[in-house]
Amino acid sequence: MKNFDEIQIPSVRGIQLLLEPIVVKLQNLEIELQKLPKKAQSSKYYRNNDLKQLFGLSNNTIIKYRENGTLPFTRLGDVYLYEVDEINKILKLNEVKL
Repeated sequence: MKNFDEIQIPSVRGIQLLLEPIVVKLQNLEIELQKLPKKAQSSKYYRNNDLKQLFGLSNNTIIKYRENGTLPFTRLGDVYLYEVDEINKILKLNEVKL
């Protein structure tokens, strides 16, 4: 028979003693991160194809919604951009609760 070294399982207190310094360091890092200036979150945008794929809208419907003010947009040349947060607001406002 082969001799196997005994495996010792550490006690709960032993594990706590190992983890305490890590927890303290993580808490200190969190405090330091909170002190850093907040970066302005860049807005995310949908394009026409995104609206068609995500919501099943046709080109004509997207144009109609832009023209009648239902769909707020930003235009850069020939590219139309729709802010994700604005689309989410529209969806929330039109939510049907039964």
